[in-house]
Amino acid sequence: MRKTILVNGREMEWEENLTIDEILKRNKFSFKMLVVKVNGKLIKKEEYKSFVVPPNADVKVIHLISGG
Repeated sequence: MRKTILVNGREMEWEENLTIDEILKRNKFSFKMLVVKVNGKLIKKEEYKSFVVPPNADVKVIHLISGG
């Protein structure tokens, strides 16, 4: 059976050892100021290369914008 995750509401195929860093690359997220949540938990930027995303996860990638 095919396993998936949701990335900002869009289905993406899941594979073993899939990291946040890999998800960002595959989806071409290049903006420097990003916040990532997996199943509602905020993931630290230092963990993007090591945090393994579980199957059926709900991943939210949020662009931070500053203004005045």
